[in-house]
Amino acid sequence: MDLLLLAKALVLGVVEGLTEFLPISSTGHLILVGDLIGFNDEKSKIFKIVIQTGAILAIVWEYRAKFGHVLVGLGSEAAARRFVANIAVAFVPAAVLGLAFGDRIKAALFKPVPVAVALVVGAFVILWAERREHRVTVQTVDDMRWQDALKVGFAQAFALIPGTSRSGATIIGGLLFGLSRRAATEFSFFLAVPTLVAAGAYEFYRNRALLDVQDLGMLAVGMAAAFVSAFLCVRWLLRYIASHDYSVFAWYRIVFGAIVLVTAYTGIVEWTASG
Repeated sequence: MDLLLLAKALVLGVVEGLTEFLPISSTGHLILVGDLIGFNDEKSKIFKIVIQTGAILAIVWEYRAKFGHVLVGLGSEAAARRFVANIAVAFVPAAVLGLAFGDRIKAALFKPVPVAVALVVGAFVILWAERREHRVTVQTVDDMRWQDALKVGFAQAFALIPGTSRSGATIIGGLLFGLSRRAATEFSFFLAVPTLVAAGAYEFYRNRALLDVQDLGMLAVGMAAAFVSAFLCVRWLLRYIASHDYSVFAWYRIVFGAIVLVTAYTGIVEWTASG
């Protein structure tokens, strides 16, 4: 067993878990960190998508009571059926656009410099959104209508651009569309479940020939690390947003993106395929 490969899997698993549910782009960070540690071949691209399952399991565990209640109540509770319908409606835009344009987006934009640009641009969107007056019309996830869910779904579609951040797009989109800070954040969590599971299953099926039995250890380490770090991060984030906004993440994106752009321009770091 290649210990160096397992170490890289551990690092990327932690990065995935810490960044998946924050508005700072997990995909962008995985591309950049993978480039830095030399884990950026075709197999690594599958790995980076599959380990998202670990982060999703953290959401399922954290909200196991919510998901259990919904499953039990599907046949008898209108609220449970509305919750599932809202998730399904919000899932559709990114799924359709991803199938249509995903390969072209990956070929053109899954590179360090485009990711850094998206990080910076997205940061200014967050700062602009946080400076607007928030008119809350939806206090909780259970108050959402299908129209609210569809709007958030279209916002999520922007995250097909690496560096944009799926969480950032859905959370900030939710705030702009009248969701409370907690409702926008939790709906982003819930929407991640079908979105990332579908993306991981699709990529695994398409590229299964690139993986073999020896890769199971690498995948297990990455998913376990993603689960633990995501679980801790989600609990911290829910406490944080009770008394803070998302501006600090915007400033982090600007600094991080600027560092990548400066190092690429000056040649301090030889980012691969940075065009």
